[in-house]
This record gives sequence, structure tokens and C-alpha cells, in this order.
Amino acid sequence: MAITAQQVKSLRERTQAGVLDCKLALQEAQGDFEKATVILRKKGLAAAAKRADRATAEGLIFAYIHPGDSLGVLVELNCETDFVAKTPEFRNLVKDIAMHIAALAPRYVRREDVPQGEIDQEKEIYRSKALASGKPEKIVERVVEGQLGKFFGEVCLLEQPFVKEPSMTVGQLVADQGEYQPAAFCAVQAGRRAAEEIRRLCRRGGGSIGLSSAESCGGARVQESSAEVEW
Repeated sequence: MAITAQQVKSLRERTQAGVLDCKLALQEAQGDFEKATVILRKKGLAAAAKRADRATAEGLIFAYIHPGDSLGVLVELNCETDFVAKTPEFRNLVKDIAMHIAALAPRYVRREDVPQGEIDQEKEIYRSKALASGKPEKIVERVVEGQLGKFFGEVCLLEQPFVKEPSMTVGQLVADQGEYQPAAFCAVQAGRRAAEEIRRLCRRGGGSIGLSSAESCGGARVQESSAEVEW
């Protein structure tokens, strides 16, 4: 099975494994991203998986208000120690991430947070378009995977090109800075109700809060996974 550069790039951003390792894993997995990730983890090559196994109990919640006071962002970035969370470098990083969220409005932290139903719907749209355009059946799945990779790059924070340096993704930015884990974010805009949107998104689950509307977060108390978030 032919593996595209976009597939390799997407797997590399997810796992931080080498280019060749990602390509070989995708070939062995017949293009299946989840199987390829498991293959890399078994070989001890998925650095992102190793980081996820480490405790990131400390961190920082940063509030950013965009000029004009009509858009605000809350973002949580976790790290391993309280000492790291207090460093200027860590604070600058979480501020950059908050400003990025305000600019590009991601909907999820990582692709694993995207509901499977939404992924299936996107794949069906891409498949129908590819068939309608006359693409041979044998390459339709490759086209679908390529389009799905672009979709993740648009809606997932860690896969978006970093707004201040588009040559790298937010995921690469975070990985270059240290063993950090973006945990959740909430982008709110004046003119709509926040609490209802936050509850709706938290019920959907997935470990992230992402929204593009809010009047106020005051008084909202929501349950997300096993952690309570209060404003």
C-alpha cells in the first residue's frame, strides 16, 4: 500500500517518532493510524506515548483577553512539577497557545478528542466527493485519509500550524519546549451564552473544552470527565 507524505507527517506529529519509522509503521498497518501508533509504541518509538504515561499533575491555567475585550480564552497547560509551571518560559508558552487559540479557533485539543461520529461523517463526505469526481475506487481511501489529515489540522489544536511560526505545528512547539500536556481550553466570545455551550461540550467528553461563543462564564459549574471545572 502506498503511504503519502501527509500520512507520515500526521503520524509523526502524533507520536514524535522518526519519519522512516512512521512510514514503515503505516505500511505495516496498511495505512491504519491507530494500528500504526500501536506498532510504534510496541517498538518504543512513540515519544508522545511515553510522555502521556508520565504524571503531569502541575501546570497553569492562563486567561487571555483579546484586544477589544470581546473575545477571551482560558487554556490549561500541564507539566510535571510546580517549579516548571512558575518559570517565565512556561508562562510564555501557555500565553502563546492562548493567543493561537484566539486567532485560529480550534475545536479540540488532539485528534483523539474528535467524536468518532464526526470523523465518520467527514470520511463519508470525502469519499462521496472523490467518487463523484471520477477517482478510481482503489485510490479513494488514500484521498479520504489525506483529506482527513487536513481536517484534523484545521480543528485540532496540536495539529494546527502555530500562528506565530506556521512552519511548525502547536504540537511541535509544545514538544520542543518540554514534557508538557495541553489539557483543555475554552474560547468565549461576547454576545452569546457560555454556560450552556460549556455544558454541552463537556457532556460530549473528549478531554477538551472548545467553543466560539459566550456572554459570561460566571456561575457556571460543569463536570468534565472526572475533574470539576468552576468559574
